[in-house]
This record gives sequence, C-alpha cells and structure tokens, in this order.
Amino acid sequence: MASGHKRILLAEDNPNDAELALCALDEHRLAHEVMVVRDGAEALDYLLRRGAHAGRPAGHPVVAFLDLKMPRVDGLSLLRQMKADPELRTIPVVMLTSSREESDLVQSYQAGVNAYVVKPVDFQQYLEAVKQLGQFWAHINEPPPRTRLAA
Repeated sequence: MASGHKRILLAEDNPNDAELALCALDEHRLAHEVMVVRDGAEALDYLLRRGAHAGRPAGHPVVAFLDLKMPRVDGLSLLRQMKADPELRTIPVVMLTSSREESDLVQSYQAGVNAYVVKPVDFQQYLEAVKQLGQFWAHINEPPPRTRLAA
C-alpha cells in the first residue's frame, strides 16, 4: 500500500450502523479505504488474507473497529484471536458497541482492547463519535513501526 494510505477495518453486522460509520469516515476523509465485514469470521479471513480476501493487498489496517455482538465469531472472540496472533496483535482495536454491560467492558480490556466506545443512540452523536475515533486512530495515533511499514 502506498505511503500514507490509511485502511480501517469495520466489523459490523448492523447495515445501518455500518452505513453511518462509512458516512462519517468518508465525509471527513479519515481513511482511504474502509473495509466492512459482517462478522468476526469474515474479519479474520480479511486480516489473515484467506478465503474471499486471499487476494487483498498486503498490510494491516491502522485500526479495527469491532462490534461486540456479531454472528459466527463475536467481537470479543475476534479480539482474543487477534491479540494471540503475532502478526495481528499490534493492530489497535476499538470495541464500537451498543453494550453497556460491565462484564463486556471488563472482558474486552482484559483481552487487550485499546478502547471501548458505546454507540450513541442519537444519529448526530453517533456520526460525531465515529468521526472522532477515525481522526484519532487514522491521523493522530502513531502506529507501531511494523504496521506503519506494512500498511
């Protein structure tokens, strides 16, 4: 991927939430590419460049936004698998979820999540939250050298 090219992975099974996130990221040009996957299994295929994603360009996203409650492989299981994999563990992960359950919050941090954000119910607040996340993770945060070089 070209230098400065920012890729974001969005794992979200709710099409409306995914569309809103894409609108917020696109409106503010916060990434050159946002890959949307519908569940944790597809996210793993994307990250590991296998299955339908075997031919995707090399390099990792600058951040992964994960919904907690997804079919097949949920966000917490995906997070654990990412942090257990030497190639994936340095990718920053933000849990972007509607869950306010303390156990979800605690388990996410114990598994190595970098941030936990509860999705605002209000449309404008949701757009603003995603915009701020995109600005921080794609432009302000300094990624680890391996991710920066590979991305």
